[in-house]
Amino acid sequence: MNVKDKRFLVAGTGRSGASAAELLKKMGISTRLFDGNEKLDIEAFYQKHPLLDGMEILLGGLTEEEMEQTDILVLSPGIPSDLPMVEEMRKKGVIVWGEIELAYTFAKGYVLAITGTNGKTTTTALLGEILKSYFSDVCVVGNIGIPYTSVALDTEPGTVTVAEISSFQLETAHNFAPKVTAILNITPDHLNRHHTMENYIAVKESITKNQTDGDLCVLNYEDHVLREFGQRLDVPVTWFSSKRELENGLYLKEGCIFCSKDGKTVKLVETEELKLLGTHNYENVMAAAAMALGFGAPLSNVRQAVKQFEAVEHRIEYVTEKRGIRFYNDSKATNPDAAIQGVLAMNRPTYLIGGGCDKGSSYDAWIASFGEKVKELILIGQTKEDIADAAKAQGFLSVEMADSLEEAVKICYRHAKSGDAVLLSPACASFGMFLDYEERGRIFKEIARRLEE
Repeated sequence: MNVKDKRFLVAGTGRSGASAAELLKKMGISTRLFDGNEKLDIEAFYQKHPLLDGMEILLGGLTEEEMEQTDILVLSPGIPSDLPMVEEMRKKGVIVWGEIELAYTFAKGYVLAITGTNGKTTTTALLGEILKSYFSDVCVVGNIGIPYTSVALDTEPGTVTVAEISSFQLETAHNFAPKVTAILNITPDHLNRHHTMENYIAVKESITKNQTDGDLCVLNYEDHVLREFGQRLDVPVTWFSSKRELENGLYLKEGCIFCSKDGKTVKLVETEELKLLGTHNYENVMAAAAMALGFGAPLSNVRQAVKQFEAVEHRIEYVTEKRGIRFYNDSKATNPDAAIQGVLAMNRPTYLIGGGCDKGSSYDAWIASFGEKVKELILIGQTKEDIADAAKAQGFLSVEMADSLEEAVKICYRHAKSGDAVLLSPACASFGMFLDYEERGRIFKEIARRLEE
């Protein structure tokens, strides 16, 4: 489809929307912006994004005429694709894209894409570092914080793009066809957006829909949903496992990660050589290694890169030590399953800070994972009462409420002793208290570092 003569409307004026609009303007394509916030400060927006100065911005709602003047609607990831406005535009024949689809339309080179409920950011960052050690032109984009549209026009036929892709972004992908994909795991998340687990699974699995026999999909053998999916997938599959040996794939055994293929097995790395904590991170290492090896990176480059890689910001990130108490920022654990991995990775008695915005999750499995490791749970945000009730139902009574993140940190610091850990791993979204999980994590780090010895 020739899009250069199409009329675009970009919905959302955040980082993703602004980047999409900038790409379209650079290409000289007719574009307008839309934001549902009728009080948006347009002049402040232009100052922040000078390239878009003068671009028409529609606020509040769209008229019938404005809808009919649109050929392609580009949705920012945070805007549900089933909003009445979006459905109405579809009925009028408007094509609905996301930022990923827009970027892919204009980008060149190869794409390696990662999705899954948890571990995406770490795996994406690690894969990027592995590939940079061997390929000369590598960029890392997507849900990791760098819009794909911001680099799409700079790519060349030899560019390798590593992309973290969320379920929100997959909802509006049509022709997106990565050379290598990975689905790390699938556990309940974003059900307030996708409504059913079946919908959520289908969206995650759709990352492979345009792949062919010459491509590769990397899957977690220990995820029963993915194991079944891989057995009916036409695309070649490489498995990874943290619980059993595989004849073909990567697996964890007795503190080592092995690669097995065509009857030959080699040791990739010992887990003690890694700077990452926890079995879930060993799974991330296996996934990234499988993708890199499948794309042609030498084993020696993979081995060296995984040894050097450190935890990404906001994912079980070491912050500071005060009075012998270590602080860890796991703000990216925005659902219970991710937060379970944070708890399991702790090797000290832990004071845990949780709570935030409700995403329709159950907290039972998270609380059950505490065992003897969590000494006290300090709760904040909209969900604190629900989580406290769930904890009480399971017999975990060491719970305290706080009105702010700063108060929660100070409670932990007051109660903890040398040799303990304080872990922010909320199991909830940040909205309502913070702009996003990144802001929540940054504020936690600032509070921890300000504590007096």
